[in-house]
Amino acid sequence: MAKARPNVLFILLDDFGWTDAGCYGSSFYETPRMDQLANEGMRFTNAYAACPVCSPTRASILTGKYPARLGVTQWLGGYSEGKLAHVPYVEHLSCEETSLARVLNDGGYATWHVGKWHLSKHGDQRFETYPEKHGFDVNIGGCDWGAPKNGYFAPYGLETLPDGPEGEYLTDRLTDEAVRLIEGSQDEPWFMHLSHYAVHTPIECHETLVEKYRQKSEALGLATEDPFVEGEPFPCLHKKDQKVLRRVVQSDPVYAAMVENVDTNIGRVLDAIDSAGQRDNTIVIFFSDNGGLATAEGSPTCNAPLHEGKGWMYEGGTREPLIVRWPKVVPAGAITKQVATSTDFYPTLLECAGRPLLPEQHCDGVSLLPVLKGEADLDRGAIFWHYPHYSNQGGSPGCSMREGDWKLIEFFEDNRVELYNLEDDISEEHDVGNEYPEKRDDMLLKLSEWRKSICAKIPKVNQSYGG
Repeated sequence: MAKARPNVLFILLDDFGWTDAGCYGSSFYETPRMDQLANEGMRFTNAYAACPVCSPTRASILTGKYPARLGVTQWLGGYSEGKLAHVPYVEHLSCEETSLARVLNDGGYATWHVGKWHLSKHGDQRFETYPEKHGFDVNIGGCDWGAPKNGYFAPYGLETLPDGPEGEYLTDRLTDEAVRLIEGSQDEPWFMHLSHYAVHTPIECHETLVEKYRQKSEALGLATEDPFVEGEPFPCLHKKDQKVLRRVVQSDPVYAAMVENVDTNIGRVLDAIDSAGQRDNTIVIFFSDNGGLATAEGSPTCNAPLHEGKGWMYEGGTREPLIVRWPKVVPAGAITKQVATSTDFYPTLLECAGRPLLPEQHCDGVSLLPVLKGEADLDRGAIFWHYPHYSNQGGSPGCSMREGDWKLIEFFEDNRVELYNLEDDISEEHDVGNEYPEKRDDMLLKLSEWRKSICAKIPKVNQSYGG
């Protein structure tokens, strides 16, 4: 007999771009299990991460709060300055926050974290803010690292994951651990935060799979094309001698292999749920923490038609794939244009689990359950971003908001303001601020008022900047 309360499998990928799955438009990467998941559930076309880099988005998922409200506005360990000075930020997820995992755990859920964490303090104090301190019964692989320290092949050197045999692949291993937990689950409902390190750098995968995509690239004529366009110098001082390198086509065989591998492993976890007889009573959520890496560090993917990628305030940095499957509740094969952001998962899952809402905690999120049931879209108002830092990918400090089809970005270096209508211009090619000055000014005022309401930090002029 089905459990009254649903299990929750939350699959979070790292740096996976909006168009990296076949069901979101990729014609080079092969993602049959993601595509199947979309056919069996609901696919969102306007879903967003709360930040264009990882740690802040991850914090927003677990707290229901915008990163700027938490003070976690940069990837943990990041430091940047250019014309503007470095902006201090909170370098861990505070245990004073009542995490989603803790609320579910208090409600009788077994809670498991598997994979990347990157929300803890550094050094000897890191254990104080590991997943176990935030309501997770089990932590496998979660620590202060933001990427695999020794790469994806064992030995990993992860203090929270015993090494497997030499040459074992991290994504495969984390999936083994996830499957083991599901197979051993008892009568209580469970919440699994399956947070893969993939497809973050270093870009590496099984050679046989890489060779498959080398051959595919050659067959499609992509191997002879230059996939890069060199751009402007980086605005941040620590990369001042480098230039942005934009990828304009998906053709990297190693990245493609990583994508197929993680897709296969997602399928393994879904199959384990089926084998355990838990399919109908398990909510599956598939999401990414920020946009695909498209302008630096090897630029392994392309987010077109979206503009830019990870580390940028444009759509390529924050618009994410989001798929939700819940048999007999979420209509199969549904597609929604509903605007959603990562703070929404907290109230949504509380409502799905029958837990009382905590509006003071998840104050920046709204429950998407009516949308998931196919009952109605939400008139939710604007959503916001605040990233007052220089990114490692070429982005500069800024703040933005989306209201309906309109997107406004304010850049802090020169106070430049850009306005786009995303329904007409998904690629953000045409700044229409001068054509719609009233709309621009109204949104700019709302953005300013929102920043003030959450005490968001604004970067100051860097007095030591020498150009």
